[in-house]
Amino acid sequence: MSAAGGGAVREESEVKLPCRDLEALRGKLRAAGASLHAPEHFESNELYDDADGRLASGGRLLRVREAAGSTTLTYKGPPRFLGGVKVREERETTVANVRELAAILGGLGLSRKFRYEKKREEWNLHACVIALDHTPIGEFVEIEGAPGDIRRALGALELDFSTAIPYSYARLYLDRRKKDPSLPPDMVFS
Repeated sequence: MSAAGGGAVREESEVKLPCRDLEALRGKLRAAGASLHAPEHFESNELYDDADGRLASGGRLLRVREAAGSTTLTYKGPPRFLGGVKVREERETTVANVRELAAILGGLGLSRKFRYEKKREEWNLHACVIALDHTPIGEFVEIEGAPGDIRRALGALELDFSTAIPYSYARLYLDRRKKDPSLPPDMVFS
């Protein structure tokens, strides 16, 4: 696929599953021959939108992520599902000055709508990146790669594809807050 102007459109294909035991999954990754890509690190993510929530209502997101001393701006287009795998356009760039970025986004009428934190480590297996996420609402595994590679990785790790969750962390947390309104507005560690 190519974008207007001839540039390639990068698509992200992934599945997210709840995980009861990240340590056991690490053992399965090692046994399957996976290699550690990025050791556990802290990530702080902020989602931006306009006052009417047009990005979110259209299934899109604009995220600013700070992790390991670096800041990244990410745009994700509306998701579609191919054989149960979430596929969407993804564009990213490194940001040199996060304060200036916030001023630019504000000038465009965008403001921070939600913040979430997680501790993530990443592994490589079968041409996929396997992310082990510890979040304030539980533990999850995300597998990103080509749909066939994702299914191969799921099989190697003995994970049940039928437990895949199509929702973002923001949506999962919103659903959790509906059940427990005493939770803070953002998904952060205490």
